[in-house]
Amino acid sequence: QVQLVESGGGLVQPGGSLRLSCAASGSIENIYAMGWHRQGPGKQRELVAVIFSGGRIVYADSVKGRFAISRDNTKTSVYLQMDSLKPEDTALYYCNVRTGPLGMYYYWGQGTQVTVSS
Repeated sequence: QVQLVESGGGLVQPGGSLRLSCAASGSIENIYAMGWHRQGPGKQRELVAVIFSGGRIVYADSVKGRFAISRDNTKTSVYLQMDSLKPEDTALYYCNVRTGPLGMYYYWGQGTQVTVSS
């Protein structure tokens, strides 16, 4: 089992910035990927950004150039720096970790709310 603890959400004005953090613990010996998904009001959950164990990064088109995903040297914490935030970025943001062969096991955090509003 993997436990995920998220932090960093909140209310911010359009154009502002937030940084999300997620710390993983438990059975984290074989992390395949770490990332962030989000679910806005009335929308399906969608990928925001993911970083694979080898360092490859994938972003959703809607956040390219504005968000940056990173991880710490132990590769057990992942961060999401969100700049130039827009109202449409308002969502519940979930940390996600995949472990095992080809990342077949999925683990989710409880979510942290990000609200972009003036």
